[in-house]
Amino acid sequence: MDIRDIAAASGYGVGTVSRVINNQPNVSDRARKRILAVMAECGYEPNSNARYLKMRSQTPITAFVMGVGNRLFDDIIGPLQAALAAADEEMAVTYLDDDSREVHAAIDYQQTRRPKGMVFLGGEPRYFRESFHEIEAPCVLVTNSAADLGFDNLSSVTIDNEAAAARAVEHLWERGHRRIGVIGGDRAENSISSQRLRGAERALRERGVELDFERDYEPCAFLEDAGYNAARRLLERTSDLTAVFALGDVIAFGALRALADQGLSVPGDISLVGFDDTSFSQFSVPRITTIRQSAELLAERSAQILLDGMGGSPAVHEVVPFQLIERESVRSI
Repeated sequence: MDIRDIAAASGYGVGTVSRVINNQPNVSDRARKRILAVMAECGYEPNSNARYLKMRSQTPITAFVMGVGNRLFDDIIGPLQAALAAADEEMAVTYLDDDSREVHAAIDYQQTRRPKGMVFLGGEPRYFRESFHEIEAPCVLVTNSAADLGFDNLSSVTIDNEAAAARAVEHLWERGHRRIGVIGGDRAENSISSQRLRGAERALRERGVELDFERDYEPCAFLEDAGYNAARRLLERTSDLTAVFALGDVIAFGALRALADQGLSVPGDISLVGFDDTSFSQFSVPRITTIRQSAELLAERSAQILLDGMGGSPAVHEVVPFQLIERESVRSI
């Protein structure tokens, strides 16, 4: 008899049984009593020596963070570490450059460290599709979906980026804006920015407008200085814009400075909407209207799903809610 038999006999998941066996928290008294009773009835005794060897051979959970300037990921890391610590699990953090291949980095790390689990803060599905089959540990991809990839050990937690971007553009339209520019990211298939671009494009098309990518869109990295330069390039060729939708708050911060340097005020001359609701968005001047994806909720769900995966539960793909946060950077016209 093994842990899967205990799970089947008790009616609880493998992850819950694992936490009871290892005397971990986050288990109800009812579940704990039932599982312990089944173990006693079946004469099940965990192999403590095997568990000790397993713990000795593996290193703590590792988070791979794409980019060193992503404020949303910075906001997620603290709550994620706290949620894992509550389950007596440590987490190491590895930062990767924006042009790094995150799965290749994880494969190299696995060969030398053998982490118990991995969390990917950001990442491109195409790289997972190419190489993730070499990863053995349970993993969670955060802020993008792995639902279409089909790996048994790769879960994901994200918002609906396309719907969220559509809501941002809808908000600008509701406030009277008809000439809306978009800055940020690129159009690579299934990337976060491509999903947000699809949402913006869809919202405009539903209102009888086609997004002109040559005139009204300017790609850039998710960095403040990239947002600054992208906003300047966009405004140099499209002076009739009344609003700009930035695909990330860090891009919006750069755009805000670029507009000021050109003698334009926000929202007096141009309205501005961001995305992510990072911690600085409410302290800029003006405060940025943005799409909130809750760092705390993303961290909480990612931690629990990873812990369940480490206990033997299958991969899950969760979509959490988003919210439009109205502040000071959009005016009605």
